[in-house]
Amino acid sequence: MRTRRFFIWTLACLALIGILAAVSFSRQPVTIHARIAEDGGFMPDSIKARVGEPLKLRLISDDVEHTFALGQSPMQPVVFKPGEPVNITLTFDKPGTYTFYTTTPSSLNFWRMRGVIEVTGDTASQAAEPPLYVRLGLDLDGEHESDEEHAELLNQPSAERGAVFVNQVPEIMLTPDYYISHSPMETFEELRDDPALQMLNDQDIWDVVAYIWTQNTTSAALINGEKLYQVNCAACHGENGAGDGQFADEMKAIAEKNNDEHGIQAPTDFTDAEHLLEAKPAVLQGLLLRGGMGTGMPMWGTIFTDEETWDLVAFLYSFQFEYQGVNQ
Repeated sequence: MRTRRFFIWTLACLALIGILAAVSFSRQPVTIHARIAEDGGFMPDSIKARVGEPLKLRLISDDVEHTFALGQSPMQPVVFKPGEPVNITLTFDKPGTYTFYTTTPSSLNFWRMRGVIEVTGDTASQAAEPPLYVRLGLDLDGEHESDEEHAELLNQPSAERGAVFVNQVPEIMLTPDYYISHSPMETFEELRDDPALQMLNDQDIWDVVAYIWTQNTTSAALINGEKLYQVNCAACHGENGAGDGQFADEMKAIAEKNNDEHGIQAPTDFTDAEHLLEAKPAVLQGLLLRGGMGTGMPMWGTIFTDEETWDLVAFLYSFQFEYQGVNQ
């Protein structure tokens, strides 16, 4: 009898120890090591979590300063340095795949430093609808390319000057549907051919185009778009959009050496009027979502919210249009 009781108590103690160990282990953070992209990036780069259950992470840098940012989340990027681990806790309220990434331009391929958190729950993730450029049947790699030559702009188009002619603008051109599916150049050409606007010169017409573009954004959206641009895009495209960021020369050298249109390309110069003014907003938004397919332009579809992509698109056009002076 004593032997049997001893055996039962032993099993009970072992079970209790196992439970305590499991609980203790579940409370331990998942350690993520970070190195520059060329040396491995985030390790591990795939993590699992459950809806409503805190996910503890311990961030360790093995080389230089990095940041940990979570896509489609209001969480501010977390900075962590070599020898200074940082602990954070995340809790998700719905299932899905969440992308984590860095905002620190630590090397040419810093944008490749990404990982995913697979969050499961009692409800299934909602299937995403096809992106806008797919629904519109747009070719992201050809829609904004043209062999036509256009007159060079003498002055930056001004929305404030264009507002003077607002009563002469066809109403359809002021709708969101028109805006997303037409490039500024297409809009200029339609306005130029409008008999009611024949008394306007080319500069006046471009000012009207700038005014139309302001009607599809707000001051708050432009501020947010600029913030997104400076954090995520300026390292390649430059603070002022001229394609002269800190990695631009290296990317240009790679592009010239490989001479491959499907490989790394020099960053786009958004101050180049002919390039940007021939791009439809829906195409720019699609390129942000999908990326440049090997050109060095990363995809942001799992990182930016839909609103953020449109804020960034609106800001890109500000490299060509003067928006100041118009009530937004």
